[in-house]
Amino acid sequence: MSVLAAETAAIRASEIPIVGPYPTDRPDGALRVVFLIPYGHAYSLMCNGPMSLYDLVNRTAGIPAYAERALQYDNLVRDGNRLTTPDGEPYRTIESAAPVHQADIVGVSVTNSGDLHSVLRLLDLAGIPRRSADRVPGIHPLVVGGNAGLANPEVLADYLDVVAMGEAEVSFAELLRTLHVNPRTPENDTLVQISRIPGLYVPALYEYDFAPGGGVLAVRPKAPTVPATVNTQFLELRDLHDAHFTYPITDGTAAGLIPVLGCKHSCHFCTLGVPPFREVPIEILTAYLDRVEELGVERIIISAPTFTQYRRREELLNRIRAYSDRAAERGVKVTTIIGSVRADEMTSDYLRDINELGNFGHLFTELNLTQARGIITIAPEFASAELLDIYYKTMRPERVNKTIEQCRDTVINTVMLYFIVGAPGERPEDRLAIADRAKEIRELLDRPDAAVIVKLHGFMPKPGTPGQRLRMSDPEALDRYGDEIAARLRDLVGQPDFDQHYRVQFGEKSRLYLEAICLRGDRRIGHVLEDLYDNGMDPTNLPRDVLVDTLAAHGLDFARHLRHMDDPVLPWHVFNDVDPTTEQTLIKALNNRPGWQ
Repeated sequence: MSVLAAETAAIRASEIPIVGPYPTDRPDGALRVVFLIPYGHAYSLMCNGPMSLYDLVNRTAGIPAYAERALQYDNLVRDGNRLTTPDGEPYRTIESAAPVHQADIVGVSVTNSGDLHSVLRLLDLAGIPRRSADRVPGIHPLVVGGNAGLANPEVLADYLDVVAMGEAEVSFAELLRTLHVNPRTPENDTLVQISRIPGLYVPALYEYDFAPGGGVLAVRPKAPTVPATVNTQFLELRDLHDAHFTYPITDGTAAGLIPVLGCKHSCHFCTLGVPPFREVPIEILTAYLDRVEELGVERIIISAPTFTQYRRREELLNRIRAYSDRAAERGVKVTTIIGSVRADEMTSDYLRDINELGNFGHLFTELNLTQARGIITIAPEFASAELLDIYYKTMRPERVNKTIEQCRDTVINTVMLYFIVGAPGERPEDRLAIADRAKEIRELLDRPDAAVIVKLHGFMPKPGTPGQRLRMSDPEALDRYGDEIAARLRDLVGQPDFDQHYRVQFGEKSRLYLEAICLRGDRRIGHVLEDLYDNGMDPTNLPRDVLVDTLAAHGLDFARHLRHMDDPVLPWHVFNDVDPTTEQTLIKALNNRPGWQ
């Protein structure tokens, strides 16, 4: 047995489809779909974009396809920034020994715009030509991309055949039906037909005029049968598969719930408020938990950054606590991991419920503070009340303070605070006020073991939000801002208290460099990423001068990607649906704030 065969066999043996085995019958002429997931096995099970579509394809009788998964297996060979298979064996899926490159459709999911280079690595690993122009219809797979990292898919326009914008349960299923009826061949490509499916963007069917240094002057479809715009899809709950709200497969260590989609608030810099707010029926979640308890899964993840907006959260937490109590009687500890919450929406009942859970933590924290029993994460974003108003951040400091005071009698002893630095409108004193706010939060928690973690993020405006045109924070400034805030906090509380009770975290400049150009770039940026990849650059340790020089070789300017974008046409013009009036209102409010330019 080969190394990959052994590893995939072990993965199959560890997996349990939570709602029961997948059907093995396949319709005649079923298309083979392979989802490439750029993570190891445990984390891949939490990637609900590809996992929900995997479950949808394999459980829906009317979809003429079956789905498989290929991961970043533990036994792949790392060679610089590349991955190869051991002993040169074909890159395979978990479910089949057939090579990935023999699939009809390959789906790639990118969760962060700074990770777009991972698509090149996975295509190379699979032996699939990187660029769409080098792939032959009917010979090579159709490559479909999706997820939040492709909010600006133009960067990979020359590498992806199709991009699913938004929620893809309907559009991807229709794509599969279309290809089943009209297979792609060298003589008969179906891209124009695919482009007319709502929510699917076919980059090769659009023509762009590029601006010097970066950006676009104009965009137009190449044929009158190609839509001029593509509408991002956000679906009604009835059109979403249950696996959109729950992790469909467990390896026995964790199961996950997504009780809400979207957010009730619409902060001008945040993508959470872009989709409409929807609450998942409690019956779906409790039925899932029934099965989780039957299987004895000991870690439950509530993966929703707006969980406090779920109206039936008390009922859900009570169900989890009942399972936890029954497990405890058998000597088994059940842990609940909860995503970020809005402090202004936390009630005493909510704090009571999570306190009674006993063992809970935060989904993404890798921190292990001394004696930390419970952690909540809060995103004040700004310490300045004026900036909160300008950016339509509705979390008022008074409400946060009340919540922190309520935490005193709970198991919560650690508060993680997320702040944005370098945003337009920010003054130096606004940044330093972050230190004052951290000190105030710990004082309000009022317990000797209280700890505060300050996580700083540079301002990175996202396509699709009212702030999408605003000037981006230069990643180079993040270290300086972080050092200034840490120094201020150290002066306020003294070195001993600072060392014992506070952390100020920032960094990841290399990722931010890539994120900056990928959030703002046109399709020439994809060629820059390809050059960096081919030259062996480590994207986690990318020197600024190397990036600047590589951009220049393609006629692009790094500083131009950071500027305020007042261009009439943005690189993502085809699917840009932000209200111009909202954009202009935000820009006017910033211009009226003195002392920051």
